[in-house]
Amino acid sequence: MVTTATATILLVEDDFLLRHAFRLLLEDAGYRIHEAGTAHEAVEKARAATPDLVLLDLGLPDAPGLDVVRTLRLQEATQDTPIIALTGRVGTDERNECIQAGCTSYLSKPIAPRDLLKRLSEFLAAD
Repeated sequence: MVTTATATILLVEDDFLLRHAFRLLLEDAGYRIHEAGTAHEAVEKARAATPDLVLLDLGLPDAPGLDVVRTLRLQEATQDTPIIALTGRVGTDERNECIQAGCTSYLSKPIAPRDLLKRLSEFLAAD
């Protein structure tokens, strides 16, 4: 089981200000954070850092976030890593697409900071 004190999260978000806000929230909660702003960066950082969890915005500028999920699921080091899709799109079709692509779960933006932290700790405890 991974604890907050030892967990590393790969935070993938193309909006710099939002990524910065998430980083501050997650670091204040005790997580170690690696950041990526593009799909390419996300795949490279996941290879280098082997995170305990990936928090992934689906709207990336260079490729769809679900392509990142599929790529990470093909890599031995990240095939079982929890991947949490974070998106502003809401609906059953989007949720099903995320799960079919290999996401562990799907969270809708905006999300209250307390709710995000609670959900992340649940995913890491289950790992």
